[in-house]
Parts: sequence; structure tokens; C-alpha cells
Amino acid sequence: MKTIHTYLMALFVGIIAISCSDDDGNEPIIINEEEVITTVRVQLTEGTNMVTLESLDDDGDDGPNAPVFTISGPLTANTTYTGTVTFLNEIEDPAEDITEEVEEESDEHQVFFTPASGLNITTTATNFDGNGNPLGTEFTLTTGDASTGNFTVTLRHEPTKPNTGLADAGGETDVEVTFNVTVQ
Repeated sequence: MKTIHTYLMALFVGIIAISCSDDDGNEPIIINEEEVITTVRVQLTEGTNMVTLESLDDDGDDGPNAPVFTISGPLTANTTYTGTVTFLNEIEDPAEDITEEVEEESDEHQVFFTPASGLNITTTATNFDGNGNPLGTEFTLTTGDASTGNFTVTLRHEPTKPNTGLADAGGETDVEVTFNVTVQ
């Protein structure tokens, strides 16, 4: 009798332990952390003429140091450049090329180029995601007459595709940098 009583007590404790579990059957939520992007490099080439725009935030977005912007020279008026944009995490050693991930997950990313009003620049994406929507890590940049102004590069994660531009793209901004550009 004592053995049955012990078994029943063990069974009762086991049932209580199982019923008190806080597992409600839901799968754990996996958080997809944003990549750290310290460097945005835009390379523009026309023949032998190359212009590089670079933003380097050596401590990442959340660090106290402001980004350092460099531009290797002015853009030539009335010229079409072939462009690429590269995203790097240079906190890692060796530096991690985030561009590779952006291109592998092209349906989840899009690069937008926004010239300020009065800056005579237009851009056109030349690479696309699997559905034929613009990705923008490769593009053409065409300058018009001489002008000066801000040129903003924005990488969006999970934008609405297709879209008509940054204003209706939605998604989250992975990185956004603004260069003061001169066309002469």
C-alpha cells in the first residue's frame, strides 16, 4: 500500500510540475539584429575618372563619435558615371562586407539615392532582386549642369516592393548618410 501511495504521490507531483510549465506551445521569437554598418562607400567611374564618396563611423551608429565624410573630388557636369555602393562593418577584423548580405537578400533590401532640390543629379539602379525590382548596389549616376547640394544614400531593410521611391518604401533604415556634393 505504501508503494502505491508513493507512486501516486510521484505521479501527482509530476502532473503539477508539467501543468505549471510556462511553455504555452509558442515557438521562441527570433530577433534579427541589425548589422553594424560603419562605412558607406560610393564609387563613381566614368572612363579613367573615379570619384569616391565615403562615410566612416568608426564606432558604429550608437557610438559617441560622429561620422567622417570624404569626397575625392567634384563630379563633372553633364556626365554619366557607373556607380557601386559598398557597406562595411570595419569594427570586425577583418572587415565584414555587409554588401554581400544585402545582395544575397536582395528581395529584403533596397538602396535609395536622394539628391537635394537644386542638385543636378539623377540615378538609376542597374541591379535587381529576383522579382525584377531595383536593388541599387549598382547604378548609374548622371549629372546635369553645375550645382552643389546634399546627396543622400539610404539602405532600407524590408521595403515595400515595388515602390515609387523612398517616400512610399516603408521598411526600416539600416543606414543613411548625406554627402555634400559639387557638380562642376
